Parts: sequence; structure tokens; C-alpha cells
Amino acid sequence: MSTEPRINDRIRVSEVRLVGPNGEQVGIVRVEDALRLAAENDLDLVEVAPMARPPVAKLMDYGKFKFEAAQKERDARRNQSNVSTKEMKLRLKIDNHDYETKKGHVVRFLKAGDKVKITIMFRGREQSRPEMGMDLLRRLADDVAEFGFVESAPKQDGRNMLMVLGPTKKKTEARADQAADRDRRIAERKSNAEQDRAAEAQMRAAATSATKKKRGPADNLDPDIDL
Repeated sequence: MSTEPRINDRIRVSEVRLVGPNGEQVGIVRVEDALRLAAENDLDLVEVAPMARPPVAKLMDYGKFKFEAAQKERDARRNQSNVSTKEMKLRLKIDNHDYETKKGHVVRFLKAGDKVKITIMFRGREQSRPEMGMDLLRRLADDVAEFGFVESAPKQDGRNMLMVLGPTKKKTEARADQAADRDRRIAERKSNAEQDRAAEAQMRAAATSATKKKRGPADNLDPDIDL
């Protein structure tokens, strides 16, 4: 079955609720009058709500509408570019050093535009303290809130507790930021190298100048001659 809307003379009803090209409500008119208005304005009559009573039709440039809709769909697909899901596992009794290390990895994944599944693994009697796992996951979510949000709230899954963090920036935005940051670092290194070369040249010039002092009268005296 075609999903294309009915347009122009394919609209087989006696009257329509007509919407103008700028969204203005024209009212209920005979379909012949609506088709005449469309022809006078070099537009199409497009049935946008066939189940309404009477059906709703709009005056528009249908070719332009289809082109723009296809363009938006292509842009949406491009912006969805391959978001992958990374995984980070934590122990309930993690020490601060390990926590900071793993948090750094989570931030790096989120900044790259990837999702991160956080898994807390319970051992033995730790399973009787799920609130400790919830506290740890909330702490991590708060610590990385600048870069990600809780996409899937913490939940128990057997011996594990899971939470999914989503990136605040899309993959394409994250890549653009990474490229800009890379260009900035390259520019800084180039500037620093130029400054180092200039300072080195200045030092060499100063050293050369010091060794080429002018010869004075005393420099021409024979040291073996008594005055």
C-alpha cells in the first residue's frame, strides 16, 4: 500500500478543510474550489489528514516539500552515525584511585559521543546491600554530568547492577570538537616551536656579539715589553 498522500485530482471527496500555504485556516471549501486556488497559485493540493471529517488538505509545492523531507531524513541518518556502547565495570568497594581512573575512561567515552554501560559486580554478602550500588552509580552519574546523562536508570540484574549513560553531544558534534581540539594543539605546538627557535637565535646572536668585542689600544701592546 502506498504511503504517499493523495494530491490534486486524486483527492476523491466533495469538500476539504483547506489550509493555506503559510498554515492559515481557509475553512471548508469544495474540492473544485480548492483545486482552482492551487492552480492559480501554482501550487498543489495535498491531502494531509485523510481520516478527518472532512479531510484536511493543504496548498503547497509538493515537489519542494518532498525534496526538503528527503534532505532532513538524510541529515538525520548522517547525525546518527554509529553510536557505539562501551562498558565499564566497577567493584562495590572500589578505592578512590581506581574510581578516578575509571571515571576518566567514562568521560573519554562520553566526550567521543559513545554510550557507556556501567556494571557493578556484587560479591557474596554485597548482594544484600543494593543501596550501596545505587549510591555509587549516582555518584558517578553526578561526576560526569557535564558530558553524559542517565539514559537507563540503575537496575538490578542478578549479581550485577546496570546503568547506561548517554553522551550529551552527538557523535558528529563530538568528532568536530575533537578535530578542533587537535587543530588547536597543533597550532600551539607550532607557535611554541617558533618561539623556541626565536629565543635560541637571540641567544646565539648575543653570544656571538660578546665574542666580537672591539679591539682597543691595550689589545695591541706586546706583553713582553716593559713600559
